[in-house]
Amino acid sequence: MTDAVAAFRGALGFCSRIPVGSDAADWDAFRRRPAALPAVGYALGPLVALPVVAAAAVPVRVPAATVAVAFPAWLYLVTGITHLDGVADLGDAAVVHGDADRRREVLKDSSLGVGGALAVALVVVGLGAAGAAVAEAVVADAARPAAVGEATHFSAVGAAALVVAAEVSARGATAALVCLGDAAHEGLGSALTGESGARSLAGVALAVAPVVPLAGAVGGPRGVRATAAVLVAAVVVGLVAFAWARARLGGVSGDVLGATTELGRVTALHAGVIAWTLS
Repeated sequence: MTDAVAAFRGALGFCSRIPVGSDAADWDAFRRRPAALPAVGYALGPLVALPVVAAAAVPVRVPAATVAVAFPAWLYLVTGITHLDGVADLGDAAVVHGDADRRREVLKDSSLGVGGALAVALVVVGLGAAGAAVAEAVVADAARPAAVGEATHFSAVGAAALVVAAEVSARGATAALVCLGDAAHEGLGSALTGESGARSLAGVALAVAPVVPLAGAVGGPRGVRATAAVLVAAVVVGLVAFAWARARLGGVSGDVLGATTELGRVTALHAGVIAWTLS
């Protein structure tokens, strides 16, 4: 087994509940290759997209509220709630008064406060709304006549491609934090950031890049524009998370990495579907 395959297995075991049988050697390979994070998005994206694709493909109209419930429920069944726990911890740390040491204490506290509950609620509701919006965009696009010279409507396959792009981009933003960040204390953050550096960004970029031609093949110029919006949204989330973590926590932690994935995904999905419907 090559180191790249081992890293992919380690990342898939870390990022999902799929029983891939990863071991300590896979975990170590994953820590040395942050590009495995966005690479995993290509495997998880199609799985995560199933509720949206099903709602868009069936011959009957599926209520948006049903998609809004099914999409996040299925996503967390596939990926687990480890990253969502990071959202909860960062939500509590964001509202606490005090310096970086105080905020890091809150991160280690297993109890859930109001800030964490609100952050989790916003992410889950945002995911549900994004899933419903993508499915509705497919239905609305299919109902209108194609414009002259337009390559394609937003099909169920296009919806899947958008979800895949969001998954890859969000995990790419997290991988960038792994490459650029320094941990303020021992833990998951230090285990990942300590093995990588800025040089690893090239591998992360190469892993993310295929989502653009994929979108072009599925959705034509509109698909490329929507994917560009997805990528930009994920980059913005990553930059904000990186700056906030350095200023408020003194470095990147495992909670920051998990929250970046969750916030990057939901922001990218909304940006992508808005860009598609407006183009």
